[in-house]
Amino acid sequence: MKMNQLGKSDIYVSELTLGCMSLGQDKNKAKEIISTALAQGINHLDTADLYDFGLNEEIIGEIIKDRRQDVILTTKAGNHFSKETKDWFWDPSKEYIMQAAKESLKRLQTDYIDFFMLHGGTMEDPIDETIEAMEELKKAGLIRAYGISSIRPNVIDAYVRKSSIDGVMLQYSLLDRRPEESVLKQLDDNNISAIARGPLAKGMLSTYYKENITKKAAKGFLDYNQTELLQTVENIAALSEGMPMNELALKYVLQHPAVTTITFGASRIEQVIENTKVDLTTGLSEEMYEKLKEQTKRNIYEQHRV
Repeated sequence: MKMNQLGKSDIYVSELTLGCMSLGQDKNKAKEIISTALAQGINHLDTADLYDFGLNEEIIGEIIKDRRQDVILTTKAGNHFSKETKDWFWDPSKEYIMQAAKESLKRLQTDYIDFFMLHGGTMEDPIDETIEAMEELKKAGLIRAYGISSIRPNVIDAYVRKSSIDGVMLQYSLLDRRPEESVLKQLDDNNISAIARGPLAKGMLSTYYKENITKKAAKGFLDYNQTELLQTVENIAALSEGMPMNELALKYVLQHPAVTTITFGASRIEQVIENTKVDLTTGLSEEMYEKLKEQTKRNIYEQHRV
């Protein structure tokens, strides 16, 4: 699997990233999923301290402790949570970010985090203070690089202007083209990696799209009502020239020059195998790429500018 540079850092991640939020709490099953991903060429695992209130990090730490050198590890912070009461509140303060990083290190059984992200963000945050925390963690060698996970263009813009972030995780798919509005170009122009999540749009761009649209999109998706959604995905399928829907969806997202890696979740080994068997060595033809755009809406971020 091709490895791509993460921003301006010395970190190289596989084109596909295993999102670990859906691993569950069965350690043996989680180990099988992670081992399968690594065997298929994936080197990048994405988690967050909030997932299962720290348990997700603990499980991953136990699984990879004997092969830490083979893994690029990403985790996130900013949601100040209590494992006991199972609640949390947003806290991007320097004090908490520093504390959260150290607690994640313990749970992950490692002495460094490759990529550390702020797990959200608003314009009301003490952004300079958050950046200061990240820079100090980086200087201390506790993290190698940092970034943010956000769908808010103005927050992303603030970090692009004020910090040395190397990556931004954002939702991006054929059905959610909001990042194309302005964010992806800005990231590309500043040599900052886009880490795309949700490329299969909750399975609505997978082989089982009809079933998933019926089950998961009764009220529609973004600007699509359910009827429009089904028609749009059927139009996409008609353009696929026999290409599996998963492959088409992944290739579309990866086609944008700003996108460094695509994150997909998995709760079963079969999902890992289905996505890693996709041949990503060749992209879509320019003609197909443009036709796919014509079939989908160019959603706007207007409701996410706060």
